[in-house]
Amino acid sequence: MKVDAKGLRRKVIVAGAVVALVAGTMSTPPAANAAGVIKADDDKWISIGMGLRTSFNAVEGASPGGHYSNEFTVDNARILINGKVHKYIGFEVTTECFNCNVGSNRYNSGAFPNFQAGSTGTGVFGGNSSIGLLDAIGKIEINEHLNLWVGRMLLPTDRNTLNNAFHKASFSGLRGPGTPAVFSRNFDDGAGLYGRDNAATIWGKVHPMGVHLLYALAVSQGLRHDANIGNSLMYTGRVQLNLLNDEPMSGYYTAGTYYGTAGDIIAVGLSGQHQKDGAGNVNAPWGVSDVTSFSVDLMVEKLIPNNMGVFTFNGDFRRQWARYAQAAFDPLFGGPASCFCVFSGHSWSVQGLYLIPAKIGVGRFQPYMRYTAINPLESASRQEWEGGVNYVIDGHNARVAFFYTYGDIRTKGANYERNATGDKVDSFHVALQLQY
Repeated sequence: MKVDAKGLRRKVIVAGAVVALVAGTMSTPPAANAAGVIKADDDKWISIGMGLRTSFNAVEGASPGGHYSNEFTVDNARILINGKVHKYIGFEVTTECFNCNVGSNRYNSGAFPNFQAGSTGTGVFGGNSSIGLLDAIGKIEINEHLNLWVGRMLLPTDRNTLNNAFHKASFSGLRGPGTPAVFSRNFDDGAGLYGRDNAATIWGKVHPMGVHLLYALAVSQGLRHDANIGNSLMYTGRVQLNLLNDEPMSGYYTAGTYYGTAGDIIAVGLSGQHQKDGAGNVNAPWGVSDVTSFSVDLMVEKLIPNNMGVFTFNGDFRRQWARYAQAAFDPLFGGPASCFCVFSGHSWSVQGLYLIPAKIGVGRFQPYMRYTAINPLESASRQEWEGGVNYVIDGHNARVAFFYTYGDIRTKGANYERNATGDKVDSFHVALQLQY
């Protein structure tokens, strides 16, 4: 594809200027992520917080005539409510601006983190965006070893999913295929939304021989249409072993980095998921399929001696089985829209980040690199390189990102047709994340 070199240079200069402006002119850091708390006593309280992620995206070939797109996007806009009504009973409610970014050429358009096939949003101000319920969890928390969460929640799968939108190591987050609860057409028609599902999850931690072992087991609704006419449940489980320091996140949630605040970390996670008749379409020639997935993830964070910065590594591997016929993608039968055709194959990614110790302005720079490979069984492979720098002002609460990607994950799309094609394209992004 022909590249508009002059226009591309302008975008790089503008993006760099935005990062430099933020780094050089902000005079006071925002408050820590404490949220506003209304407290009756130690056992009865409520807190209200917010989260905002917004970005500017320039994607090669995403505008008519093969030009770069130029789009400002609201990626996430959330209200977060937590509280307790009893010593052992709490709750969590989160809202999200759904479809705020649908139809735009944002950095992960065609990938899985917020993908909803069949959505018709315009990606412009006042399109078909709406504020809706993302999390609604009732929490019975007895002690560190045994707890029960019930409601709509993140399923205990891989670290990439459990990092949630606001605790990723980099702004773009998950680039691989994800689980069925991430790949969803709609919450009541697919198997979840944004990694969530209606579920009951038992979780806890134990500390044998000085290490930290977390477990989480969930039973959830999973797919309810197309294939699963018997209303089979989905089963998800995760075991995570922290060999050095424990992680300070709530419940079984994780983060892609702690910027050194949690000390040295070596964490290995194993997760699995299964649902009978969890893919396909019972009324179509290709039939239905069980869905089974297995993933392993590794997170290493090391404080370099003599205050020389923080190194972070994230790696993951996923294998997923879903055996329905490729006829599911025959346009005579309506194409992928008539089949919950989840990913089948394997994928992996690696990412390295280095937090520079010197403070510049009110923050520190954190350059990083990442590579992602997706290898479906019945479709073309996809790869992507990503490089960038985070300007970290207050951890996950306030940071700016400038990053570049090159690959074909976006152009080949999130539906794994046998004849999927797409060029490798460049994209440039500037993003802001705030939460309180």
